[in-house]
Amino acid sequence: MTQESAMRPGPQSNSSADMALLTPRTLKLTTAQPARHPSPIVKATALAYVIFARPDLDKAAKFLGDFGLRVVSRTNERLLLRGTGPAPYCYIVEKAAKARFVGLGLAVDSDEALAKLAKLPGASAIEPVALPGGGRKVRLIDPAGFRVEAISGRAPVDALPHRAAILLNSPDKTVRVDEGQRPPQSAPEIIKLGHLLLEVPNYQEVAAFYTSTFGFIPSDAAVLPNGEPVATFFRLDLGDTPADHHTLALALSVLTGYGHSAYEVVDADAVGMGQRVLSDRGWKHAWGIGRHILGSQIFDYWKDAWGDKHEHYCDGDVFTSESPMGVHAMSRRAMSQWGPIVPKDFAAPKLGISELMKIFGNIRRFDDLSFKKIGALLKSIA
Repeated sequence: MTQESAMRPGPQSNSSADMALLTPRTLKLTTAQPARHPSPIVKATALAYVIFARPDLDKAAKFLGDFGLRVVSRTNERLLLRGTGPAPYCYIVEKAAKARFVGLGLAVDSDEALAKLAKLPGASAIEPVALPGGGRKVRLIDPAGFRVEAISGRAPVDALPHRAAILLNSPDKTVRVDEGQRPPQSAPEIIKLGHLLLEVPNYQEVAAFYTSTFGFIPSDAAVLPNGEPVATFFRLDLGDTPADHHTLALALSVLTGYGHSAYEVVDADAVGMGQRVLSDRGWKHAWGIGRHILGSQIFDYWKDAWGDKHEHYCDGDVFTSESPMGVHAMSRRAMSQWGPIVPKDFAAPKLGISELMKIFGNIRRFDDLSFKKIGALLKSIA
């Protein structure tokens, strides 16, 4: 094995068969990524925001409001939304003729960090940010073609109130007497933007960019039987401060695309209420409710008007920088501890003539892809 030799024990699972899939002692990585970089250029401190292009801002605002985000500002060209936390915004919608995922913002801790990034090939100069919270930023393009905005000096805003997590009676402890549970029947309150999954055909190159440029640490990798990684969950390097199990996830795919973005809510009742509200308002469900194995979040996924997936989650794992990486076999059953098995079409791309041409072009272009590897990946999630 090339790195992370002290493997973290596999998480709990539902059956002995699943535990066999998740036993890290029997698995080895056969490629350079995922790996910590010994001296990254900077270390990102947060996923600041995601950026989408949409032809209809009203339609975008309707889904996002039903989902639980709150409008900060609105013009004819841009929509900004936030959660209840201190980030002035976490979701940017730019008016454009075609709907697409544009990129992400990563917070860094200083203008000195921005100066280092501005020296990279293709990077912008340091620019002021004319949005709530201000700050300064450097724009980059990652190897998958997504915009990455490194932002420093963004001022926090006052947090908004949200309901407290519900107290649960259990056989061992009664915390509620002569009182019922009645969470509000409304869109769940989003606390913060938690993580982002990108699907890329050049997995090795993209993973190396984020680990070497922004100091991301691999928490868990899912691999094929021959040890080649096909998905990795990366966390921020915050030293002794616990960081979410993953802030960025990368999955090998035949096409470049957005997988999903995830938003933290206060508890499982908020996840469930999100399902009720979004269903009642006619939005399309993607997968859930369940609990992930890698990261442990209770999750539920919904599609917006353009089919892009957005996740409500709560109760995720956190790790300090010293926790070693886990390695696990890729399978559909290994994606959740309980709840429905992930649908086969959950990550399936839409395949027209242009998409098929791109797939064949990607197979020729990128060493990460081959017909053999694609076959092994499809078999692992069948």
